[in-house]
Amino acid sequence: MGIDYYNILKVNRNASDEDLKKAYRRLAMIWHPDKNANKQEADAKFKQISEAYDVLSDPQKRQIYDLYGEEGLKSVSVMHII
Repeated sequence: MGIDYYNILKVNRNASDEDLKKAYRRLAMIWHPDKNANKQEADAKFKQISEAYDVLSDPQKRQIYDLYGEEGLKSVSVMHII
């Protein structure tokens, strides 16, 4: 399936919007590049966390992701460009 956004945020698949927000804030505080000595690793992790939250907090993106995974999101993005 590719990237598991639920695993990145450490939430289950039926997480509420509030659960997602709390998980994002908690992980963002831990992995923010300004708060880590290893900025390169923190930057990569922070980007993953932000991307996961962006997808899962948007009902339309989340539905596509749940049905088709990461590839489904890429397909929709390509179709919007065309």
